[in-house]
Amino acid sequence: MGYRFGRDDVAFLGSAAGRAALAEVDRLELTAATHLRDIEQVRRSFPEHGAALIETVRLRRKALAKLPAAGEWLFTDDALQQATPALVARHRAARLAGRAVHDVTCSIGAELAELAAVCPAVVGSDLDDVRLAMAAHNLGVAPLSAGFSGAITPSCSGAAAGTGSGVGDGRQAVGGTAVASATRNILLAKADALTPTTRDSVIIADPARRADGRRTYDPAKLQPPLPDLLAAYAGRDIAVKSAPGLDFDRLGWDGEVEIVSLDGAVREACLWSPGLTAPGITRRATVLDSRGGATTLTDTDPDEIPERAPGEWIIDPDGAVVRAGLVRHYAAKHGLWQLDPQIAYLTGDTVPTGMRGFRIEDRFDLREKTLRQELARRDCGALEILVRGVDVDPDALRKKLKLRGNRPFTLVVTRIGRNATVFLCTAQAAQLS
Repeated sequence: MGYRFGRDDVAFLGSAAGRAALAEVDRLELTAATHLRDIEQVRRSFPEHGAALIETVRLRRKALAKLPAAGEWLFTDDALQQATPALVARHRAARLAGRAVHDVTCSIGAELAELAAVCPAVVGSDLDDVRLAMAAHNLGVAPLSAGFSGAITPSCSGAAAGTGSGVGDGRQAVGGTAVASATRNILLAKADALTPTTRDSVIIADPARRADGRRTYDPAKLQPPLPDLLAAYAGRDIAVKSAPGLDFDRLGWDGEVEIVSLDGAVREACLWSPGLTAPGITRRATVLDSRGGATTLTDTDPDEIPERAPGEWIIDPDGAVVRAGLVRHYAAKHGLWQLDPQIAYLTGDTVPTGMRGFRIEDRFDLREKTLRQELARRDCGALEILVRGVDVDPDALRKKLKLRGNRPFTLVVTRIGRNATVFLCTAQAAQLS
């Protein structure tokens, strides 16, 4: 569990003295080998703020892969873990471009930073004082006072309009309270996500996915509970970030479920209300990569594919495609077909651009003795094992095969009809366009 930050920590870290101290601590290695020595040095130099300084430097280094432009940001450990990767947040913001948006679980501001670049007015709210103060630091805005009450109406001429009037010093009066803002289209406020505080805005939310210290996939155990959140904003345009493993069918959701992956790893699902998606779309797979590439499939795309014997290659579709239930749609787009109608592995005579392919060298029934003999005959050493539809532990199987050769191979273990089948393959790296 990470260091527990307080408002005083945030105030110090954002001050000139705090910035200088952070720069000094950042020169330390802070590795396992230097841990005790570095802590002692920081405690001698900054006895009142040592823990906050070390934790902030550690989290900034950890954040680089997820939020590369956040080198000066402040985080808590939990907030960084839940923060949306910048490229994923940017994709969502692009879908909301031109709209006024209210992030009702804004945390440390990762979503707001991307929204502000394409949306005329952005409101962020949270009940956590420390995270709200960090968001204010990260975004260069001042949070609304905790005594706020009333409704905010985002407008294209500024971050928001409320019950007061404009204040002629570059600030805006919202709910009777003046708010200074270095970023004119962002406003921060302390507010409960289940109490609507804005009008005429798209709502986005990211409920916490831990209950009693453990990850949960029960919509009712999210914080705030997903059914309560959807009820609070019934009739509003809303986008809710959630775990891809959530049981969406239990929700009776009548909008779109988008599954998003980044660099081959499934990152999240997002529920989009009907007003934020095209008619007829209920499932979408979005595949992003760090080079800026983005492809998308929906359940309105064609899904007619032939039933044929295995082709020259096996293709394992991106996890977003599989989780979204769009394997047939992906196959139809790329001239592929399924090894088995119930299994997500695809096959064909070409490999789609950007995908790894597995060239089929041979095919066997799933028998350990046969596999050991065939792999030994082929001088197999390194062995990648992919499994779908069959109860096989790849690590346990690899140990039993006792490989001692030099050539790398891939085994694709799957079910065709009722038979457990093994394809011996050689892997081809993804070919970039």
